[in-house]
Amino acid sequence: QVQLAESGGGLVQAGGSLRLSCVLSGSTYGRYRMGWFRQAPGKEREFVATIDWSGTYEDYADFLKGRFTITRDNGKNMVHLQMYYLTPEDTAAYYCAATSSSGYARAASTYGYWGQGTQVTVSS
Repeated sequence: QVQLAESGGGLVQAGGSLRLSCVLSGSTYGRYRMGWFRQAPGKEREFVATIDWSGTYEDYADFLKGRFTITRDNGKNMVHLQMYYLTPEDTAAYYCAATSSSGYARAASTYGYWGQGTQVTVSS
């Protein structure tokens, strides 16, 4: 069993930055791809970023335009999402997810483990 816990969300002004963190606990022996997704009120959950177990392959949602960076520290069982130049459109609950599957990395259905989410609110 794997547990994920996010932190780092909060209220920030447009143009500001936030760094989200996610710690993986429980059965951490496996090699997990990690992902970040977000869900705004009234909208479906959408892919944000993913990173493979070794940290050598990253992928980002096209709409980000280079504003976010995903990293991981396997020694600490953590993954981070550094977010820059935030806009009100980035307001959402952000979820950390993990998978040992080799399925499509941008699909939420690929991920079997999810955190509870951390709220990011960007004011204009």
